[in-house]
Amino acid sequence: MTKSNSFFRNWFASGEPWIWMNAAAVGLSISAVIGVLLLIAVKGLAHFWPTDVDLITYKNESAQVQHVYGEFVELDQVSVEQFLESGGNPTWVQPNAEIMDRWLVKTGNRKISAPDFRWIFVDQISQRSTPDNVMVLERIEWGNAYGVPTKLILGEAPTAPVSGANLVSALNQSIAQANIVRDQISDLESGVLNNINNRLERLRLEQRGLLLKESDDVERLREISEEQSELSAEYSVNEKNLRALYRELDQDELVITTADNIDIHVRVADILHAWQPNAMNGWQKTAQYFSNLWRFLSEDPREANTEGGVFPAIFGTVLMVLLMSLIVTPFGVIAAVYLREYAKQGVMVRIIRIAVNNLAGVPSIVYGVFGLGFFVYFLGGNLDQLFFPESLPAPTFGTPGLVWASLTLALLTVPVVIVSTEEGLTRIPRSVREGSMALGATQAETLFKVILPMASPAILTGVILAVARAAGEVAPLMLVGVVKLAPTLPVDGSFPYLHLDRKFMHLGFHIYDVGFQSPNVEAARPLVYATALLLVTLIVGLNLTAITLRGRLERLYRGVES
Repeated sequence: MTKSNSFFRNWFASGEPWIWMNAAAVGLSISAVIGVLLLIAVKGLAHFWPTDVDLITYKNESAQVQHVYGEFVELDQVSVEQFLESGGNPTWVQPNAEIMDRWLVKTGNRKISAPDFRWIFVDQISQRSTPDNVMVLERIEWGNAYGVPTKLILGEAPTAPVSGANLVSALNQSIAQANIVRDQISDLESGVLNNINNRLERLRLEQRGLLLKESDDVERLREISEEQSELSAEYSVNEKNLRALYRELDQDELVITTADNIDIHVRVADILHAWQPNAMNGWQKTAQYFSNLWRFLSEDPREANTEGGVFPAIFGTVLMVLLMSLIVTPFGVIAAVYLREYAKQGVMVRIIRIAVNNLAGVPSIVYGVFGLGFFVYFLGGNLDQLFFPESLPAPTFGTPGLVWASLTLALLTVPVVIVSTEEGLTRIPRSVREGSMALGATQAETLFKVILPMASPAILTGVILAVARAAGEVAPLMLVGVVKLAPTLPVDGSFPYLHLDRKFMHLGFHIYDVGFQSPNVEAARPLVYATALLLVTLIVGLNLTAITLRGRLERLYRGVES
């Protein structure tokens, strides 16, 4: 007994138990993180797989037989007691059963038989089959449509619709042509017409500015009027071309038959993609899967963000993080250098360090309120009064936008950069500074050529932490620039090309909006997982880039070849 007690005392005294406890805690944390990421990945990425469409025959609550086409999404279980309390049909309950299985089925065709998701109990289903001729139509509006294509009415020959074996190939050609026309419309609206509108707006503001200043520059006013007339004429010509393209879109129409033998007429112009999943082999489904995934990454959102892609949110997140990094890095480094290298160490410097450390713990929404009050209303409002009086009362910078969001997040993350940079400066031996000055270098030369390069890994560590926090913030952005749906990107082909005053989309806010503000919860759920996975991947990618650069700098200043 004494030997046993002595063994445990020596074992605890050696510190080995704490090592094992730390290892177990780290392993548990890593397992939890990997588990969460796997859950998000499985739930999100599975959404893009072209699932088979079943023909389901079941009895509804009124004991009427119904037929629907649908995709089986999720299997759930409810207790018999809960089922009966909710008004369920007792005849569906099996003898001595305690649990009832039910399927969440995506039936689509929201326009004629809403909702497009419904729960069907397994005991209701009398028959299931997967006919090869069922087609899935991804539409611009009203979600997916499911049915068997029966005929394609072409605009050039409405009396001779295409049907039979040639229908699918003719439909694919018609959709491809419609997509080409739709791209031409988009290029015309966002390109030529948008540029003309921007130029007309600049001329209008210049004209109004001259009138507000009571300028007597009659010649310039006349030139502005002539330019406006030329641009208006050019706009009219392009507008006619735009109307002709829209008329071309309205020509073709597809007729599909639902499981209840109801014919649905769908304009081909409203169809983005069409496929028959039951007739596809594994390679075709894989190709369709990656096509769906690419469209999610490259297209704009639709249907209150429950359909389409997230490209504007990706673009806005990356651009905001880059601008924030360009702002926070010099300010954080300058502040740290002053506190460590130039400021006289005393009570005031200690108070400043305490304040910086406390700022890191302030809730992010407080920064958002400060950014709205100071940056947007005070600073932006005064900028409008000084430089953009001709635009008033419509604000230019006196409204939430990209620049104010970047500044707000820079203010939120600057304490991290300051603390990290100071720690890096502290680790540099004093002998390095004294040796540099002994060789004739000034304090500034020592700082820029010796100290800062050696501290650059610590500076990048602070930037990495700042990027990781800023990319995932949502609360302050809701007040200073992020929106549910931005009409245009902050970067385009119109001068000055980078529009810092524009509102933008963000992946974090997109997750919040889709998850909590969506009118179609079931359709939005997989997009929440997919967008969350994308945000995590984006943050990891930005961090890995900075970590790689930091590693090279560390090897460089340690004298190790990279």
